Amino acid sequence: MRHCYALDLRDDAGSIAQYEAHHRRIWPEVAAHLRRHGVLGMEIYRLGTRMVMVMDTDDAVYDPEAMARSAGSDTRLREWEALMWTFQAPTPWTPPGEKWTPMRRIFNLDEQPLAT
Repeated sequence: MRHCYALDLRDDAGSIAQYEAHHRRIWPEVAAHLRRHGVLGMEIYRLGTRMVMVMDTDDAVYDPEAMARSAGSDTRLREWEALMWTFQAPTPWTPPGEKWTPMRRIFNLDEQPLAT
């Protein structure tokens, strides 16, 4: 299944550059955690301070609540999240206490009729 999330970055060019540098090669523990919990692919796009994450999952394995619990009990993953939060900011639509916010799909070309 495909999931799409939004998050903002703090509006500071140096901070944004550091955030992107961290994502050129994420910590191995973070990548292993994602894969272990059914994340098959993940991409993050940025426009200004707005980021969009597209995540493809194996829904036979992927359970976001179990993934969050596992991350919360792992010191290294908590360190990564704390570090990332120094660069990140919630969107204006993000509920209090949350970070990446699910986006609602409003269009899919595959659902459109073929031209005749």
